[in-house]
Amino acid sequence: MDRPTLYRIDEAELSESFVRASGPGGQNVNKVSTAVELRFDAQASQILPDDVRARLIRLAGSRATKDGVIVLLAQTYRTQERNRADARARLQALVNRASVPPPPPRKKTRPSRAAQEKRLSAKSQRGEVKKLRGRIDRD
Repeated sequence: MDRPTLYRIDEAELSESFVRASGPGGQNVNKVSTAVELRFDAQASQILPDDVRARLIRLAGSRATKDGVIVLLAQTYRTQERNRADARARLQALVNRASVPPPPPRKKTRPSRAAQEKRLSAKSQRGEVKKLRGRIDRD
């Protein structure tokens, strides 16, 4: 099976802003903006083909705006560097998932008459075997 083409996101197509993270963080939580809001305009991206772009926006779900901009918020870590790396890794994972084309739709098939009869005869033979396992009458 062919491996899908993996697309690398160009740095020029990303925009980052640093915001204050919510949750616990000690003294730094109200002073330091460590959370990263990463924005990627998938609709205007020159790297992605149309089919990958459409799958990416659909996969992003509520993280995509109606204009096709994907917004990721990373605030797991206490440093900007780790949150930046986390946001970029999550975006790349999303792009990698979108670059895999969906499998072709399944064609409905029916078993042949011979296969159906073989299955039914095997079932009845199995039933006979089980019937013979019963208690023996001593009359």
